[in-house]
Amino acid sequence: MKRIPIPTAEQTPAASLPLLAAVHKQLGVVPNLMKLVAHSPAALEGYLSLNGALGKGTIGVKTSERISLAIAEINGCSYCLSAHSYLGKNVAKLDDAEIAANRNGTSSDPKATAAVRFAARVALERGHVSDADVQAVKTAGYSNAEIVEIVLHVALNTLTNYVNEVAQTEIDFPLVKPGSRAAAA
Repeated sequence: MKRIPIPTAEQTPAASLPLLAAVHKQLGVVPNLMKLVAHSPAALEGYLSLNGALGKGTIGVKTSERISLAIAEINGCSYCLSAHSYLGKNVAKLDDAEIAANRNGTSSDPKATAAVRFAARVALERGHVSDADVQAVKTAGYSNAEIVEIVLHVALNTLTNYVNEVAQTEIDFPLVKPGSRAAAA
């Protein structure tokens, strides 16, 4: 039995139902993560709001998926690694080599490497990055606003990684298991 079961439609709080309906309308499905978070309408609204706001950011879907892959690997979250491997391939159009590189804290794209490495440093150092870490991502061409977005992507992914690991959420994407930490960070 999972630690926190996914509620049935009847068990889902009424305030969460319109939020889940909006997810279904947008994606065509409601991933188990969102069904699980729906136990708390406030938590679901907060997650969806931050996710939606970051989707309007300037770093783009490819870089956000790259960061998601690196953070899921660092945190050992099979659910998020599975979800973001699927999304990376099918939405962001990342190839297998790029997904593998991202899981290891790097990229085939030099600018993206700086973002992924910085994100990994933020996660590994719990935000206590060095001046050199910040300078490296700035030198690669990221603005102050984009650096803030990278940090918030780390936070959002850490949030979902922790929820899924605590709950032991049933994986509803093709299974991908963590294999190595972001060694390049």
